[in-house]
Amino acid sequence: MKLIGLALLSGILFGIGLALSQMTNPGKVLNFLDIAGNWDPSLIFVMLGALAVTFIFFRVILKRPAPLFDSKFYLSTKKDIDKPLIIGATIFGAGWGISGYCPGPSIAGLGLGNFEAVIMVVFIYLGFIAHRFIMNKTA
Repeated sequence: MKLIGLALLSGILFGIGLALSQMTNPGKVLNFLDIAGNWDPSLIFVMLGALAVTFIFFRVILKRPAPLFDSKFYLSTKKDIDKPLIIGATIFGAGWGISGYCPGPSIAGLGLGNFEAVIMVVFIYLGFIAHRFIMNKTA
């Protein structure tokens, strides 16, 4: 139960951070992505902050034998840039550019009562279902 509470607290803190940084505001995100038009570079500071924290703390944390609340780290062993990765990244980027939401902020947007976030989350799950269907057909 402690682990679930910690996960909930982490999610709430992450959601608050997304809301405070305006990552849950699709208009702000779309203006950030519109470098040829009404460009708003302020989200660069959010991204640079996230990269700095990740760069520093991943190096420190991954030196530990295991995370604090689990028996091992769950890290991807895949290193190749392949066709599925490129297709997935393209779909992700197109969805982000069209909607102004990526998955984290869309979940946080649910907590803020944004109807657009509901639509986005529904389509994220439809994407999961489509992926499973396509992968089962090709396997």
